[in-house]
Amino acid sequence: MSIFAIAKHNNIVWPLACVAAVAMIFISEASYWQSAATLDKLGEMGAARSSIQGLQQSILAAETGQRGYLLTNRKEYLQPYEKSIKDIDESFRFLGHYYDKEEQSGEVLKQLHGLTTPKLSELAVAIQLHDEGKSAASTDIVLSELNKKQMDAIRKISTQLLDREAQKVKASRDDIYRTLLLSRIGMGALSAISLLALFMYLRQTLALKRQQQELQRLVQLERQRLEIEVIQRTAQLTELTRHLLTAREDERNRLARNLHDDLGALLTSAKLDAARIKSRLADKAPEALELLSHLVGTLNSSIALGRDIIENLRPSALSNLGLVATLEILTREFAEQSGVEVHCSLEAVQLEATAELMIYRLVQEAITNITKYARAKSVWVRLATEADQVIVSVRDDGIGFDTDVASRSAYGLVGMRFRVEAEGGTLAVASRPGQGTLIQAKLPTLTSTVRARGPTPVGAVLH
Repeated sequence: MSIFAIAKHNNIVWPLACVAAVAMIFISEASYWQSAATLDKLGEMGAARSSIQGLQQSILAAETGQRGYLLTNRKEYLQPYEKSIKDIDESFRFLGHYYDKEEQSGEVLKQLHGLTTPKLSELAVAIQLHDEGKSAASTDIVLSELNKKQMDAIRKISTQLLDREAQKVKASRDDIYRTLLLSRIGMGALSAISLLALFMYLRQTLALKRQQQELQRLVQLERQRLEIEVIQRTAQLTELTRHLLTAREDERNRLARNLHDDLGALLTSAKLDAARIKSRLADKAPEALELLSHLVGTLNSSIALGRDIIENLRPSALSNLGLVATLEILTREFAEQSGVEVHCSLEAVQLEATAELMIYRLVQEAITNITKYARAKSVWVRLATEADQVIVSVRDDGIGFDTDVASRSAYGLVGMRFRVEAEGGTLAVASRPGQGTLIQAKLPTLTSTVRARGPTPVGAVLH
């Protein structure tokens, strides 16, 4: 089941999922950029603190270098002094740019600059007086009480700036912690929303699965009902086919019997009457004798035609001589009339009378189709028993046909199939254009049929 199907059946899951995803991205990005900006500020604050501390150390280094030079009169002590002067200038430039947008801190920096400038001027004046040979004056400047007050004021202002930076660092840290806390709260809320969406998804999935199972159950019930109905209808059609075939054969028997009894008697009686008339007119009317001879020939042809019709309606050889002999007669007559070479392999089998008649009709129909369509030169007819089954097949080497293509001439094969299935057998037809045709039927033997039906009740008669 796809997520789109879930979203289609549930109008809340998809919006919740979208809102959760967008909110998660928004919270993550907002936390990242705010934290990154705060960390950048912390970096600038650290640089400012380092600059303030460096400013203090540079002022002390400048004073230390000045005093070392005044005491030793050695020029190398002026190097740290001069370097400190440069560092102080750089520190003030950096801090001036840093506090450009902070009014209060900028005022404090101006105070620090106002105190530092006179201090540096005092250090420079003392060095100048010393170089001019006025050591006493320079010493007085170094040892004056004002010098100490200036350094104390510089330390105080510097400490004030450092305190301000410390407060700013603390505020930035608090901001980071607050951002992380809000991110945690947001992630927790999104997790709760995601769990809710997951719960709704699972509930909807379960409902859809139950609905699908119910539909499958209903479809299975309907399928079973249809299968049962198909089986019942098939059984009914099979019984109907059996009944129609039985009725058809019974009608043929009745018609054959009527033709044999009534028409045969009439034709025989007419033939006898014609013979009597012929004997009485032997010397009186020669021209009438010729007409009577023609009449007797016509009656003989009519009697022969009647016998052929009766044999086609109900082969008497089947009940008198058996199935094998009847098939031999049928195939021999077919070979004589058509000129097709027929090869027979016929074995005695055990079948019910209706099944024997069905096999006879099957072979008769197959031979008729060969005569009409196959244009065969040879035909093979086989009747045998294999593994409690009677196998009957008719094969030819004719033009064949495509069994996958429906044809109007296939109704004979459909009739064969119904006949075979009505007797509990199966029919297979194999053919390809130019490769001949094989029609094969398999029927249960009489023994297997009785065994399948069970013992015969007392007084019952097997037909």
